[in-house]
Amino acid sequence: MANMRAIRSRIKSVQNTQQITKTMKMVAAANLRRTQTGMSAMRTFAEQTQELMDALLAGGKQYDHPLLQAREDPQKVCYVLFVGNRGLCGMYNHAVLRYLQQIVRESSHDCSVIVCGRWGRDVIAQSGLNVIDTLTEMPDTPNMDDALMLAERLQRMYLNGEADEIHLVYQHFKSILAQNPTDLQLLPAAPEARGESPHDYIFEPDQASILANVLQLYLSNTVFSVMLEAKTGEHAARMTAMSTATDSTKELIAALQLHLNRARQAAITTEISEIVGGANALKKKKS
Repeated sequence: MANMRAIRSRIKSVQNTQQITKTMKMVAAANLRRTQTGMSAMRTFAEQTQELMDALLAGGKQYDHPLLQAREDPQKVCYVLFVGNRGLCGMYNHAVLRYLQQIVRESSHDCSVIVCGRWGRDVIAQSGLNVIDTLTEMPDTPNMDDALMLAERLQRMYLNGEADEIHLVYQHFKSILAQNPTDLQLLPAAPEARGESPHDYIFEPDQASILANVLQLYLSNTVFSVMLEAKTGEHAARMTAMSTATDSTKELIAALQLHLNRARQAAITTEISEIVGGANALKKKKS
């Protein structure tokens, strides 16, 4: 009976865990739908911005805009690391953290890190990275205001000389089951300019003035796209992890139920044996 009671208690505990993992899976799926929809819409807008930047920079035109000028001898590099707000998402956070650690180890520059996300403050503190700030107010569904605030701050750092290069390190979303750690240079801005523009644009008042405005749009769009991709990957990884955990609890409950049935059969067999043995003893006593 004691063994059966322990197994029933264990089954109840696993069932409670199963309810938690199911709920977390549903929440992650809902967040994934929202961020994935926003990411798809943002990609279309970002492609149009990229096309306009290509047209402005076509033909090898040179501009003196400070956000486009690369430093001759860059010494200070700032990496913006995007992690999740919490764990329970498989290797999502650890993979991008290890990726950044490898980049910093192989770099000869003075590297600093800004962390976006609440996950693993203690883990990151022990990683050996030079963390100069942690932005914990990153919502599960980012909006453009969050991207604008971060983009403006990074621009100030670059213009003030606090960093000669600024890179965004995040998990690039390929599919629900695949996210790849990625290093994207944000500043100095380096859009992929083509040799000649496929469109014949007429710019008013002039290309340099328009470039200054489009460049701000390009930078904020880039930061926002990275935020959405990072969050989409986080929710996808958490949904996958919680789905796997739920399936594991089902298997564990089935195995515990089998043990319970065997224990119940053993108890019934023991009781029957005791009853039969007692009856035989009474018969022998009467005879």
